Amino acid sequence: MSSSTSPVAELSSSVSTVSTKTTEADATPNDDVDDCEECVLSQGRICICDACDEERTKLERTKKRKRFSQSTATGRMSEYCQPAKADADMEEERLTKMTSACNTILKCIGEDPSREGLLKTPERWAKALLFMTSGYSLSAEQVLNDAVFTEDSHKEIVVVKDIDIHSMCEHHMVPFTGKVHVGYIPNGKIIGLSKIARIAEVFSRRLQVQERLTRQIVDAIVDAVEPLGVGVVIESSHFCMVMRGVQKVGARTVTSCVRGCFESNPKTRAEFFNIINR
Repeated sequence: MSSSTSPVAELSSSVSTVSTKTTEADATPNDDVDDCEECVLSQGRICICDACDEERTKLERTKKRKRFSQSTATGRMSEYCQPAKADADMEEERLTKMTSACNTILKCIGEDPSREGLLKTPERWAKALLFMTSGYSLSAEQVLNDAVFTEDSHKEIVVVKDIDIHSMCEHHMVPFTGKVHVGYIPNGKIIGLSKIARIAEVFSRRLQVQERLTRQIVDAIVDAVEPLGVGVVIESSHFCMVMRGVQKVGARTVTSCVRGCFESNPKTRAEFFNIINR
């Protein structure tokens, strides 16, 4: 009788060997992953530590700013300054609703919306109100448009004063108008002068109270250039005090807000107020 191994035994032995090798091969990568978990970048994986996540956020912001600058330079439609078709449809819907509401208001005060002088008044009023509250569709970052420049040599007060503002009192929805004065001390970065006026415009074209408007302008400049100090003064006339209520025509409201060395150093604060009062 032959002592050679039967075909069935050989097949069983081969299957056992392959199974063993497969198990060892499957186990090896898992062991490597466990050993190298701390070095995920070397495996082509994305690190999610706080430092890397912050770096990716900064990079994405830079890319968005470049795309915005390129689209503005080439005149192409930009997500920042051109409404999409859906936005245009929404604006048309708002106009329709506001026009209808104005018709109702005219009837409630005893007017006839169908008379010649008032036929187009509801639509004009709706468009005017949307313009006077256009600040809701903008942000300080958008109007700033990267107009921040490195400048280490200037460490004195920069003042832009007598900036006209027109806003609407949120309590009665009637206008208040006046001037805003802005001063800041650079800390290595300066802001384009016209952008200061545009920042004031963004926040004034909303339903406002003067106190909050003053603070919002200060906070926007702090966020933009991180100055050593900043101060904002607004003086305005409120038509809710002129056309109704106490009806005091000559009354003016003055508000101020200061940060940094304007707040901590009385001499710096006094210098700012002396400049804007010349």
